[in-house]
Amino acid sequence: MLESYIREKQKKKSLLLMTHIVMGYPSFDACHDIIDQMVGAGVDLMELQIPFSEPMADGPVILKANQRALERGATVARCLAFAKDVAARYPIPFLFMTYANIPYRFGMAAFARATADIHLTGAIVPDLPMEEGAEYIRAMQENHLSPIQIYSPSTSDARMAQIADVSSGFIYCLARKGVTGADTDLSDDLTQYLARCRKAASVPLAVGFGIKDKADMDFLRGKADIAVIGSQTIRVAEEHGVNAVREFIQGLLPPA
Repeated sequence: MLESYIREKQKKKSLLLMTHIVMGYPSFDACHDIIDQMVGAGVDLMELQIPFSEPMADGPVILKANQRALERGATVARCLAFAKDVAARYPIPFLFMTYANIPYRFGMAAFARATADIHLTGAIVPDLPMEEGAEYIRAMQENHLSPIQIYSPSTSDARMAQIADVSSGFIYCLARKGVTGADTDLSDDLTQYLARCRKAASVPLAVGFGIKDKADMDFLRGKADIAVIGSQTIRVAEEHGVNAVREFIQGLLPPA
């Protein structure tokens, strides 16, 4: 279902945009406003992060957002209710992003059923490699959801092929090693890495970690299918207010 949506969108757009929010930051009401602005500006799909106390793949911007959301009362139950509401309200796919402890404590089968019941399309769990995530992958697949898998620049060609075998929806290609939010060097090395990703996988490719402006989007066009922007939208909302998000997103996209 998710891949079909992406392929249909690609008939009109050369590069799709996926954004990211941390549910409950700066508040659940503000998250509603941010999503409304993002969808209105032309975002194609979105990650909804369930806050976690130790988000190991995230840099300081998203780490702080996780901590503040938890301090302000974000719970898994409240995030599920929020996600159900926005999935019903907006005509784009939403995916959960979180860390393995949450679906583990929830129960893998129960987490997948809950995700399907509220009409999300999949989940990204960066600290759950396929060898340790067989139960999770199976539960997601049984509920017709996409358990998004991850490539990094250090992933070997052989492992890329193995990951592709259990992938659906798209594969998230980390633009570099490290955590989210830092600058990424968009260079020939990245071009060659994405060519390896393309050769290994038949599903669409999303690229994130350090993507922050229109120049980055333009670089990825023709090399990837989806650009992922997370930390930068949080920075914009923090520095210029929630109402600045729409203009920021519109500035990333080519004229209609």
